[in-house]
Amino acid sequence: MWILLVLFVSVPILEIALFIVVGDLIGLFPTLACIILTAIAGTWLVRSQGLSELRKLERAVRGQGNPVEPIAHGALILVAGILLLTPGFFTDGVGFLLLVPAVRIVIAGFIAERALHASSVRMASSGSGRRTRHAGGGRASADDADVVDGEFEVIDTPDKDR
Repeated sequence: MWILLVLFVSVPILEIALFIVVGDLIGLFPTLACIILTAIAGTWLVRSQGLSELRKLERAVRGQGNPVEPIAHGALILVAGILLLTPGFFTDGVGFLLLVPAVRIVIAGFIAERALHASSVRMASSGSGRRTRHAGGGRASADDADVVDGEFEVIDTPDKDR
């Protein structure tokens, strides 16, 4: 959660600094023209790549492949489109990077690996801290290392105070 806070603070500061530096180097109107041209070029690229991934998804849904890959690529293209429509040089750079298929493959693989790791940790931890009472001679599972399976017999002992 803290990383989102850092991004929401640092990215606008970085964008403002880049506007100032680029504006100082090439002037106000060329800087504004660059921002507008990157938005137009980005929109065209996002549209063409998005339609391509949509066709791949349609083929996959018809039974000719795995739909996960085109969905992941489509989501990253959507993020690229949002970044390219956001005014700024840094967001445009990240947006254009997301339009490179090899970059999308690496990012999608990283996200899938993290999601798989998170789900396996969640599944492993769901049984480890649990205390279960096994009555009637029930067996403890191998995952419950802190549960001891055994039999017992209640023995009545006379009170010593009588």
